This record gives sequence, C-alpha cells and structure tokens, in this order.
Amino acid sequence: MTEPKPMLSVAEALDFLLSSARKITTTQTLATLEANGRILAVAQSSQLDVPPVNNTSMDGYAVRAADCASGAAVLRVSQRIPAGHVGRPLEAGCAARIFTGAMIPQGADAVVMQEVCVASKDGADDLVTIKHAPQSGEWIRRAGEDIQAGSVILHAGQRLRAQEIGLAASVGLATLPVVRKLRVAVFFTGDELAMPGDALKPGAIYNSNKFTLRGLLENLGCDITDYGIVPDTLAATRDTLRLAAAEHDLIITSGGVSVGEEDHIKPAVEAEGHINMWQIAVKPGKPLAFGEVNRTGTSTENNRAFFLGLPGNPVSSFVTFLLFVRPFILRLQGVQDVAPKAYAMRADFNLPKGDRRNEFLRAKINAEGGLDLFANQSSGVLTSTVWGDGLIDNPPGRAIAQGDLVRFVSFSDLMH
Repeated sequence: MTEPKPMLSVAEALDFLLSSARKITTTQTLATLEANGRILAVAQSSQLDVPPVNNTSMDGYAVRAADCASGAAVLRVSQRIPAGHVGRPLEAGCAARIFTGAMIPQGADAVVMQEVCVASKDGADDLVTIKHAPQSGEWIRRAGEDIQAGSVILHAGQRLRAQEIGLAASVGLATLPVVRKLRVAVFFTGDELAMPGDALKPGAIYNSNKFTLRGLLENLGCDITDYGIVPDTLAATRDTLRLAAAEHDLIITSGGVSVGEEDHIKPAVEAEGHINMWQIAVKPGKPLAFGEVNRTGTSTENNRAFFLGLPGNPVSSFVTFLLFVRPFILRLQGVQDVAPKAYAMRADFNLPKGDRRNEFLRAKINAEGGLDLFANQSSGVLTSTVWGDGLIDNPPGRAIAQGDLVRFVSFSDLMH
C-alpha cells in the first residue's frame, strides 16, 4: 500500500503558489482619476520639482533675515503676494505681506509668521513691526524638497490608493499605465446550497461563501464571472471548468475538494488539467487544491487557467483565501511584496494544547491591548470572522499561556 504524501506546511504551500504564478503582462492606460485601486504596470517619475519654487508654509511676511536681527525691526510693507502670484524683488529694509503657498520673492530669505508681527500705518505707508529674529530659511519650503525632477515617485506593482493617485496628480501625470484586471471565474458545488431569498428545503444551507469570496475578490480589483451553484456531478463540474477556463486567468471553487464520493472537484480538474498541490497542514482549511485547467482556441495569454479549490466550510474558505489566494492573486497582478504585516501581541487567554497543524485562531484586540480568543474555533462558525480583528498564527503543537506573545495578523491588512 502506498504511503500517503505528507501534507505541505503553510510556508511550503505559499512558496509553491507564488513560484508558480505567471504575472499578467497586458496593460492599459487609464486617466489618473480612474486608476484608484488598480496595479501600476510601469514605474513613474516626476518631470518637475515639488514644490516647483521656494514658497511659504505660513501666512506672514517675507523678509531679509539680516533686517530683523534686532527682534523689533520696523519695516515698510512694499507688496502683497497671494498664492499663485509672482512678487517683485524685495528691497532691503522692506517686507512683503505673503500668504501660504505663495512664491518667495527674490531677495527674501525668511518668512515671519503673522502672529509675531504688528501691522501699522505711517501716513500712506504700510509698516510692520517684526517681533522676532528669524533664521535664514525659516518657514520656507524649498523647491524640490518633496520631489526632485527625475526621481521615481511610484514603483511598478504598487496598488494605487488615494495617496498614490494624489501623488501622481501632484507632478502632473494625467494618465497612468495599469495592469489589466485579473479575470476570475467562481463557482460553488453542493446540492445542499441555496441562495438567500429562497426557501430552505430540509438539509439545505444558504451559500454564504458566494458572498464572502466575491467580496474578497472585489477588494482585490478582480473582474469576476460567477457561474453560480453547479450540480454535484463529475460531468457538470468538468463542463463548468472547461467553460470557465476559456476566458479566465484563475478559477476558484468552494466545496467538493475533499475525498468523499460526492466530492468531484479533484477528479474533474485532473481530467481537464492537473492538480499541482493538495492538502496543507493548516487549520482551518486542510483540503485546498491548486492546479491548472487546459484551454484551447482562445486569445488569452496562456493555454491554461490556474485553479484554486477552497474548502466548503465557511471559515475554512475565508481563511484559506486570505492565506493563499490573496497573495497568489497579488503576485499574478505583479505585486512583489505580498506578505501581510504581522505583530507580536500579548495573549490574554490560555490554549492548553496546540493542534498538530499550523492553526489560525480568530482573535479580538481588547481594551488592554491584548488578544481575546473566540470561544468556538470551529470551521463552520462564521460569526468568529465578524467578531474578530484578525488571526493568530499559531505553529503546530504550540500551547499558549496567558501573557505569551503570539504572532497576530489583522484582517485590515489581509483585505486588500
């Protein structure tokens, strides 16, 4: 009798997935305003200095610092410079009334904030008393101190958030090259599944995985085709795999990846392509399948679509998506740094016995800055994912005592 292959560790499985990923090479150019959430395809450089000229970071008076060394200088106000206007060169013994963002006039080397200045009149002349001895450069933003012309401001593979979009706009980039959206097909197996809004027949359950997985895929900016609930037969599963492979980069299924008589995903993928990886030493979520499905006669970039089969239990499906599918999708999109941030945090609970697998425990940050553990860690308890703030990455066989430091990954770092 053949000995079963040992299960892969979480690290081994993730390394295998990431090394198998083929980066999407097709790009498109979008208006910068439309590029939020997309993956940048080509690094972007600035063609100008930011700020483009020396300007003031305060409302006040532009002066020559040497004229104000006494700390009580009285200067004639020779001009007024709002933002967007260019002043005249500043004469010795004079000050220029200036407003935040305005260009520093030639000759001035400091700005004194208006709070330490007193305006007055001497006949027709406007005067200001400077009750401060400024240093040269005070309250002046130098040209190029933020960005220098020719420097790279955005790197290929970055997900463009609001701040990246704003940065691109600040140097005048009206368009950005982005990776085309990843085309993902999803379907769900199980004759027991029903859709919300339908009456539940005896033995049926609502298909929560459809909603969870689609939401996670939308967070990652994927173009999703949903083939719905597929009948629990080998023929129907194979038909749907062929249909999905034709025009998609990745196929994701939920359910049917175990070894029961009604679990048709694994034999269907093996008939239409091949399985590269199956069963991981992880809890929840051991039966996760990775492979490829053949495609022919299409215009897509490769003759195979990737396949990831997730467990049917809702927490298992959710956790394995975050641990394995998310980084795999990011790597397909061209992102190199796909690891979420992990934090060492205090456990405010006891776990007398660790599991033989690498366990990911749903936990919540409490008011004292420690972690509380959800009471029921079953793979079917979806409420734990709503109650919790993230996952404790607990190595195989490790018991946890109150006060121990554990490795914690926040859901907020796993959702994008």
